[in-house]
Amino acid sequence: MDIRQLKYFVGVVEAGSFTKAAALLHVAQSALSLHVRQLEESFGTQLLVRDRTGVSVTASGIKLLERARSILKEIQLTEAELTNSVAAPSGEVTIGIPSGAARVLSGPLIESVRSELPRISLKMIEGMTGPLEEWMAAGRFNLAVLYRTADSVGRMTVLAREELCLVVPSDEPPFADSIFLADLHAFPLAVPMRNNNVRRSVADVVAQHGCALDVKFEVDSLSTIINMVIEGKAHSILAPSAVQKEVSQGLLRTVKIVDPMITRSVVLAVNPKDERSAAVSAVGKLIPKVARELIESRGWAAAAPDAA
Repeated sequence: MDIRQLKYFVGVVEAGSFTKAAALLHVAQSALSLHVRQLEESFGTQLLVRDRTGVSVTASGIKLLERARSILKEIQLTEAELTNSVAAPSGEVTIGIPSGAARVLSGPLIESVRSELPRISLKMIEGMTGPLEEWMAAGRFNLAVLYRTADSVGRMTVLAREELCLVVPSDEPPFADSIFLADLHAFPLAVPMRNNNVRRSVADVVAQHGCALDVKFEVDSLSTIINMVIEGKAHSILAPSAVQKEVSQGLLRTVKIVDPMITRSVVLAVNPKDERSAAVSAVGKLIPKVARELIESRGWAAAAPDAA
């Protein structure tokens, strides 16, 4: 028994005669008869009753017909999945994304997936970078947007480059457009916990230059930190993307940190076990495209990865 024999058997039954089946299947009638006969011989039972008006199905033939249709359908579905997976990927893709990046990237990414990859279900988990790093390492995400220093990107795709800034209340004077790193000690800060990438990036640069920070509050909630600065309870050090909505509304100001600047790369990491997944690959290719469009349209206050 082979797949072709099953296909021919079902074709003869559905057509009602060998003559009609031969025309529909574009196969010689003698070849059809031979294949069905070989099928009957392999099972040791008669499957069809042949007469002048056509064919009728025996009890054994009815049993085989039901199974054959099911087998052929499964084969068809499998072929469709394998041949169409790259052109029209489907399935669920889980992505972890930091709260700051999510404020600019989540909406456009969801819309792009909806319009360009309609068969993919996107599951997005937002959080602070510390837990996201741990969950990605544990394999909980297919993809993750993470933060890295320029020299620790590795094989990951760089989406953007950001410069961290001092975030201050909009009504608190006086402030120039920039501030020296060495002068940050004068501002009481609300910052993420020590396992957060922003906190590590700032601490590394500050330590390298022998400076100090006045950390009053450690808070693992971006929205809480932003509200504290708006209310005048503290200042913070964040990426402009994390507060660009509040800055545009006149609730906050950002002050560029210089001499030196504190920079980081926003990267896309792929779970190694999902590298061959068509769905994960499709979303993984879409994310850099969305990021670039946001940067070019100034919807993301960051620099493109290849910017000088």
